[in-house]
Amino acid sequence: MFPIRDHNPSNRTPFVTYALMAINIAIFLSYFPVMTDGRQLAAFFGTWAMIPAEVTNGQGWHTVVTSMFLHGGWMHLIGNMLFLWIFGDNMEDEMGHLGFLAFYLASGIGAALAHVAASPYSPVPTVGASGAIAGVMGGYLLLFPRARVDVLVIIVFFIRIFPIPAWVMLGLWFGLQLFNGVGADLNGGGVAYWAHAGGFVIGLVLTLPLFLRLGGTAFWRRNDGLPPHPEAKYKLRQSNVPTVRRRR
Repeated sequence: MFPIRDHNPSNRTPFVTYALMAINIAIFLSYFPVMTDGRQLAAFFGTWAMIPAEVTNGQGWHTVVTSMFLHGGWMHLIGNMLFLWIFGDNMEDEMGHLGFLAFYLASGIGAALAHVAASPYSPVPTVGASGAIAGVMGGYLLLFPRARVDVLVIIVFFIRIFPIPAWVMLGLWFGLQLFNGVGADLNGGGVAYWAHAGGFVIGLVLTLPLFLRLGGTAFWRRNDGLPPHPEAKYKLRQSNVPTVRRRR
């Protein structure tokens, strides 16, 4: 199940969201040539990725920030940028450009520290914007719980797009992070699930002042949990390929 878009158009151009996507992509491309050289990649990540054991010992604090602009591969990058593109514009719309930038960075730093708290002596380098983007998702859930999100469901040969409320999609995502985080603690694993869960909670908490300024639960009642503007309408186009009938 993959989210592909929401029905929540932004009222202003999300310059910061686009800039963050561009920066993440540009940085990944800058070190992509060394991805096939394990020694060079380890040296690069050793300098710029976050290693919890080092942070616990008071070293490498700069990596709490730099690690959120690094990715471990194309799918890691594409997945994160897709989520940022879907949910970031609306949060920037409500918070303003500079406010959203501060929120994004604070969520990413908080998520990194949550991972350090969960695995304080881990020697494994941690990279990815997932924690910061999880914060964006947590804030989105608080502000727009009933905004519709289109998800692409693929089950073997069954492929279809379903619109579902944001609270369902984001709630399932958060629940999976908690479930997988417990499993990773028991069995080990290479994904920083607690950074995702921590970033999500931190983003939700950081959005509370804005939520209260908008009226709190009155904001929900006023808009029935939906965005405070008409939702975007999408229409799937049928294929223009003509049907070829069999001759008899």
